[in-house]
Amino acid sequence: MARNPRNQIYPANEDLPVAGGSGALTRLWRLRTELLLVLAAGLVTLTLLGATQQGGWAPFVALTSAISVPAATRAGRNWAVAHFWCVVSRHRLQRVCLETTMHTRAGRIPLVLWITPTTTGEKALILTRAGICAEEFGAYAEEIAAACWARNATVYRHRARAHLVVLEIVRRDEVPGAASPGLDRLYGRRAWVSMRPDIEEPSDMRGRPALPQVG
Repeated sequence: MARNPRNQIYPANEDLPVAGGSGALTRLWRLRTELLLVLAAGLVTLTLLGATQQGGWAPFVALTSAISVPAATRAGRNWAVAHFWCVVSRHRLQRVCLETTMHTRAGRIPLVLWITPTTTGEKALILTRAGICAEEFGAYAEEIAAACWARNATVYRHRARAHLVVLEIVRRDEVPGAASPGLDRLYGRRAWVSMRPDIEEPSDMRGRPALPQVG
């Protein structure tokens, strides 16, 4: 997409607050995956310590089997790698919003509501803040792709809810079995409009008959 004034929506001589001014609940939501992993690791450690002190090795064998068996399969490794990249992309998206003008004057950035693996990368559902729209994400598509270490990024806006944006990150050729149910199943397969004129719909919908455009 051609560069446009949306890439610098704030006057150069205006003093803005430091970006990242979010509430405690928002910060906890952004760290939900890491917090759940720490909690799970703590529970596993306590369980193993309790089992070994009582001389029972059955919980230890069960836990190690539950971890090692999926890791030994190709599908299990693909699942783990795909969700690892989801966490990475979520944090990189937050960083690129902070480093560009995709934040409000109060320093709040868009909220990544959900991010799932696809066969070529990740797809994120984003809730924009007041003063930010899908067109601004489209203007920063190249910065987003670079920040996520991906090939490219495509932005889609919701037909009826302009505050909802889907960002599709493409980082590799298709990997069968790595994808989770797409975001199109949550809000409808025909609900999204691409910000790029050469792409009409998300990649998982190409090849299907298109519905008439809403005027």
